[in-house]
Amino acid sequence: MSHSQTLPLKRQQGEQPPSDDGSSAIKPSRLKISLPSEDSDKKNANKRLKDVEICVPIVYGTIAFYLGRKASESQSHKWTVYVRGASNEDLSVVVKKVVFQLHPSFNNPTRVVESPPFEISECGWGEFEIAITLFFHSDACEKQLDLYHHLKLYPEDESGPQTTKKPVVVESYNEVVFPEPSEGFVARVQNHPAVVVPRLPVGLNLPSPVPFDPMNDKERGGTKDHPLSQWFLNFSEADELLKLAASRQQVQAHIVKLRRQLNLLEGLPQSKQPSGYECT
Repeated sequence: MSHSQTLPLKRQQGEQPPSDDGSSAIKPSRLKISLPSEDSDKKNANKRLKDVEICVPIVYGTIAFYLGRKASESQSHKWTVYVRGASNEDLSVVVKKVVFQLHPSFNNPTRVVESPPFEISECGWGEFEIAITLFFHSDACEKQLDLYHHLKLYPEDESGPQTTKKPVVVESYNEVVFPEPSEGFVARVQNHPAVVVPRLPVGLNLPSPVPFDPMNDKERGGTKDHPLSQWFLNFSEADELLKLAASRQQVQAHIVKLRRQLNLLEGLPQSKQPSGYECT
């Protein structure tokens, strides 16, 4: 492409390289973790809470900086891939470790991060899909969650030269849902700001809750003071989304309860069926 200034070409990682500004977001979704098997449930002596869901809002994505015309063609961009709390809170209360699978052209393409912030940074020139695997603490879930994110280096608007001042940001908001959590897990996370805990059944006696110590955010593992935080996409609606998620969980639990009542009513002999029932 011939122009007053040459624009960088989009290249997929793995292609041979030849001898400013952009962002996007993906529609949010709920990622529901399946229940553990009966065997693993027996190993876990904790009683599980029926009709209860724990929700953990997360954001995962990449931020890529163009390093300028003086940078080598094979190292044209510096980028960071990460998983963070939707409100930049510490996710380590639920997430034990994160594994990032990079393109095989990188040295040591399988990167394991066992403490927050859950992120890695690299330099390169090509776009490719990054597999992100979340492993949770055993009291939360024994299964892993696989996510996929496409690294984007070049902005959507290519009407001019790429800038070094503003990065290309791509983030996805999702809600990780843990159905029928154990009592111990609920007690451990119910005071943590990264976790949405719905109103629990009246009379439920949980183990003593773990107090949340509002220490320095960096010490706690949050990303509010992260050096890239100024570029994080604005999820200021996160508080409203959290409230909606909690309300949705309560509605779903109520629907399950009503269905059980209906099933009981349908199973009664016709002569004994009441004319109605009271919602509690």
